[in-house]
Amino acid sequence: MNIFNKTRLIFSFFLTIISFCAYSQANVFKVTLDAGHGDHDFGAVYSGRIEKNIALAIVLKVGKILEDSPNINVIYTRKTDVFIDLVERANIANRANSNIFVSIHCNANKNTAADGTETYVMGLSKVASNLEAAKKENSVITLEKDYKRKYEGYDPNSPESMMAMTLMQEEYLDNSIALATKIEDNFDRLGKKLRQGGVKQAPFMVLHKAYMPRVLVETGFVSNPTEGNILNSEEGQNDIAKAIAEAIISYKREYFGSGVPEIADARPVKDTAKPKTVATPPANKNTPKGTVFKVQLIASIKKTPLEPKNFKGLTNVTMLYENNIYKYFYQETSDYQAAQKYLQEAKSKGYGASFLIAYKDGEKISIQDATK
Repeated sequence: MNIFNKTRLIFSFFLTIISFCAYSQANVFKVTLDAGHGDHDFGAVYSGRIEKNIALAIVLKVGKILEDSPNINVIYTRKTDVFIDLVERANIANRANSNIFVSIHCNANKNTAADGTETYVMGLSKVASNLEAAKKENSVITLEKDYKRKYEGYDPNSPESMMAMTLMQEEYLDNSIALATKIEDNFDRLGKKLRQGGVKQAPFMVLHKAYMPRVLVETGFVSNPTEGNILNSEEGQNDIAKAIAEAIISYKREYFGSGVPEIADARPVKDTAKPKTVATPPANKNTPKGTVFKVQLIASIKKTPLEPKNFKGLTNVTMLYENNIYKYFYQETSDYQAAQKYLQEAKSKGYGASFLIAYKDGEKISIQDATK
């Protein structure tokens, strides 16, 4: 082999290595895990059950499962007993360009019979119980220095004030709901250990500044003696951590990357739940037959005219009104490779939270089923 061919071979080898590394980095799913409270902020405390310690223990267990899973990078807001400002927790996720943000807490109530999990997405809810939950968690900001200036006059005793202060980042709502639903579904499969409370909306300050799909998980009530003991036990924390981690892995498979299932060390939570009805677009004579892929750009409570100027120059944008939310889609194709290119185009235009969805004969199906 002459020197020219040898040099070309070495150069090609290095190009392959560089391309592989770039591809691997681009396909890493970043998860920021946030353990609520910390240090002098104990959170809820009942009979020796301390929220800050339980939340951290669960976060570390979730993180360990995710770190043992393929192509997942875990970022922690805290791994020890320290106090982190609420806005800084979101900033940690933003600086890391995380794909999702998951804040983990425990609930409490003067009524010690109150029980069950709840997973919240950022929303301007007017439901009294949801606002009370947000009020309790948001009150942490009073422990921060100069919080009135830092949070632009926000009053933690009045969660409604956030409604006047800002609008939620609507483009992440649909993804956040999808992640929250998976978490609550997995809690439901734990059986009688924890009662599933469902997906809810509330204006949580820790979610407000995180620019990605994000959820706040209330893993149960430390104020309830029975449930509190589960939360405070190694076995209970392991069960909860597996449920949350498996939900995150499931979300990653469905909404990120190739859509091809990956084998994780975490054992999936056994699916014993009853099948749920999946909302589908209204059937009409123009409903395409066979499997088609679309890129979901955003979900919003606002209706926007389908003009390129309203979608950063993208054409062929369609809309579906479903569950009081307007969903906007880019392109439609039966070619999965073409759909991936459309997805990358949408992301390059600034729709970083966009993802692929699939329909078969007009009915929504998972990407995994669509690519089989």
